Amino acid sequence: MKGFIKGFSRLTEAIAGGMLAAIFLIFLLQILLRYFFTPAGWTLELIGILWVWVIFFSCAFIVRERDHVKFDIVYLSVPRRVRQVFAMLAAAAIVVGMLYSFLPTWDYIDWMKIRKTATVRNPFSGEKIPLRTVFSIYAVFMLVVAARYAWLFFDIMRNGPPKTELEMVVGYNVVDEHPRVDVEDDGDASK
Repeated sequence: MKGFIKGFSRLTEAIAGGMLAAIFLIFLLQILLRYFFTPAGWTLELIGILWVWVIFFSCAFIVRERDHVKFDIVYLSVPRRVRQVFAMLAAAAIVVGMLYSFLPTWDYIDWMKIRKTATVRNPFSGEKIPLRTVFSIYAVFMLVVAARYAWLFFDIMRNGPPKTELEMVVGYNVVDEHPRVDVEDDGDASK
């Protein structure tokens, strides 16, 4: 199973890297066309489409939970058991929020099939691409994030809250296991 996960992780990183490389190459082509040939409007739209896909694809499959920016002053100041409850509540809230909003979101994405891209065409059929195809990655993002945080919820329930960065470096739970060091009074400091 670990081999499959590692292989899938490498594949998703390669796909995201390929999309970023395509954005860069299309950007260079856009510059070349603008200054030396006839400008092409499709380059701007294709870069925008690829950017949307890179963001949501990467957030769904590549960015780990510990990579997110967190405001965790209160979280880090409470005992491990309370952190576990906080982490489970946060994971459950994300799952519920994503699943609750999925059907209305999909309804809107599906409605977008009547609108098409302005200039980008399907290279195989020559038709303009429906915007449902462009924004379908957001539906994938919602389902994958809901699944990842559902998995995280049960993992936290079984194994406790994720280790903080400090706990990973120091090797033990700072709040619960760290011996308290009392600071001496100013009068005692001269001794």
